[in-house]
Amino acid sequence: MKVMKITKPLLLTGGLFCLLLFLQSCLDDDSPEYSYWPNALVTVKAVGDNSVYLQLDDKTTLLPVNLTKHPFDSKEVRALVNYKEVDQPTGKYSKAVHVNWIDSIRTKPMVPDLGNGNDDKYGNDPVEIVNDWVTLVEDGYLTLRFRTLWGGNRGKVHYVNLLKSPDPEKPYEVEFRHNASGDVHGTMGDALVAFKLDKLPDTGGKTVKLKLKWNSFSGEKSAEFDYNSRTSSPVQSATTYERSELNVK
Repeated sequence: MKVMKITKPLLLTGGLFCLLLFLQSCLDDDSPEYSYWPNALVTVKAVGDNSVYLQLDDKTTLLPVNLTKHPFDSKEVRALVNYKEVDQPTGKYSKAVHVNWIDSIRTKPMVPDLGNGNDDKYGNDPVEIVNDWVTLVEDGYLTLRFRTLWGGNRGKVHYVNLLKSPDPEKPYEVEFRHNASGDVHGTMGDALVAFKLDKLPDTGGKTVKLKLKWNSFSGEKSAEFDYNSRTSSPVQSATTYERSELNVK
């Protein structure tokens, strides 16, 4: 099993990213090349003794039989993973799996709305939210694949954040903010980020519409996702959340 820790930008040009996804979809599960590509997006959760399990979706949990300890220092993160189901005891979990590799993505809490100070603190540089299998709401997280300009001003860090609407009449409206730190030229590239939604009101077991707003290259855009508050897992997991080294903060 390989734990990937990215120390350079997690960026792929749009064409290359699409090519990788196309190749993944054409490969058979038994093909040796199949293990090169992610086949799931999960939440990595710690158990009290530093062991770990993976939350596949709102209901499905995976027991990674070949992970002897938490790969990310007991921090709860979203991650891309390549795994294969195995015929082993699952205990309280839904399935037992062998993890071929796992790669954490940037995982962040929401930040407070500062009103007129939002632009100064969080920026308002344009991005595109990509309609993709990794752009979704599940397990109490909003995970996004976003696209913007990179590399015109090398060495600059891009900061991304998620704000809750200050309007009490819109309790499930959030806004994606991007501060490019002046790096607003270069070429288009993609990155992944996940936000924990625990600052939103509990949905009380109901499914509601979560509205996401962002500033795109052609003006303000929005999208809606089905959302229900995170339910309890079969075991108590860690409450902290972080990520491995990535290019966005």
